[in-house]
Amino acid sequence: MLTGISHLTIAVTDLQASITFYKDILGMRLKASWDGGAYLSVGDFWVCLSLDRKRAGMQPDYTHYAFSIKQSDFSDFKSRLEEKEVEAWRDNSSEGDSFYFLDPDGHKLEIHVGNLRSRLEACRSSPYSGMKFYE
Repeated sequence: MLTGISHLTIAVTDLQASITFYKDILGMRLKASWDGGAYLSVGDFWVCLSLDRKRAGMQPDYTHYAFSIKQSDFSDFKSRLEEKEVEAWRDNSSEGDSFYFLDPDGHKLEIHVGNLRSRLEACRSSPYSGMKFYE
């Protein structure tokens, strides 16, 4: 059973300009940044900015919408999606169980176990290249 929206990942072509926009103009709180992205928060919600040069050429990019799910529900939910032959679009390479899949119109979705706190804890143990933490 889904429990809410986990996070929003936005593919960007100019990471520093995007950090400035989301932090200084929209007022989000910068939590961490690295060579290829940044994590920001707004209330209990978090946003990942992901440097994706493919976006500039209008090729498919990494922008997607992630839904929260409890660890205890993850395997059954993922199995149900696979049984319905829902198309996967990416393998998980980050903290917490995730399954990346497409809706019927090709929108990129994800079910994710974890939150910004657990992601930052994992990143402190194994930081991305050039990663800095704030606060």
